[in-house]
Amino acid sequence: MNDSIYRRIEKNPRFHELVSKRERFAWTLSAIMLGLYLAFILTIAFAPHLLGTRISPESSITWGIPIGVGMILAAFVLTGIYVYRANGEFDDLNQVILDEVQK
Repeated sequence: MNDSIYRRIEKNPRFHELVSKRERFAWTLSAIMLGLYLAFILTIAFAPHLLGTRISPESSITWGIPIGVGMILAAFVLTGIYVYRANGEFDDLNQVILDEVQK
């Protein structure tokens, strides 16, 4: 692509829509993950007995282990959600933009 195509892309209102949607979505998912981590760390700091409690009296596993694994799984799930939307809506909008500016 040459410079004139890049300038047309930058001036395209759909490009600004794409950038805005993508940034807003990425920040939303980041805020969710940050909130989960913050809640986990604050629980460790101010109520460690909650995560140190055994799941059942005869179990050696505490609540901290499944919650920690859940934190890791949440990161994978949120990444999957982003990839799903990026490969769908965002790629479609990207293709529309490219088709418009290459005319």
